[in-house]
Amino acid sequence: MERSEGAAVKDPVLVFDGDCAFCTTCAGWAERYLRQTLASGGWEAVPFQFADLAELDARAGGHGEVSWERAEREVLWVTPAGRVHGGAQAVARLLMRTGGAWAYLGGVLALAPVRPLAGVVYRWVSRNRHRMPGGTPACSLPQAQRASSV
Repeated sequence: MERSEGAAVKDPVLVFDGDCAFCTTCAGWAERYLRQTLASGGWEAVPFQFADLAELDARAGGHGEVSWERAEREVLWVTPAGRVHGGAQAVARLLMRTGGAWAYLGGVLALAPVRPLAGVVYRWVSRNRHRMPGGTPACSLPQAQRASSV
């Protein structure tokens, strides 16, 4: 995610947990399959462990919306304008950015009556990601404990 000083940022960034096998699998799936139907522009997926979180937070106004702790807890979608969406709404924004039928699904997830349910489902998946396909026991550990458990 290296950018030269003063370069305009044109694409949103999806920030995910690169140490979680389930999260990495999901991000890889999105890069592989959602980019094929891209209708409205690109996006970049970056593990939070390698992202310049300070730069992304500065883009968002420097109020701590993009942090190690938050990125460890939920996927983040950071727009070029500095808007930050987390969890289910980050997934919704990714789907809307993709275009096609995926955009309609993203739009449904972003609807006010659906947002709370989408958030509940996202948090359940997040808490149980070590049990999901591709997940490992390390996915359930806090970041600080992962290195010591290997």
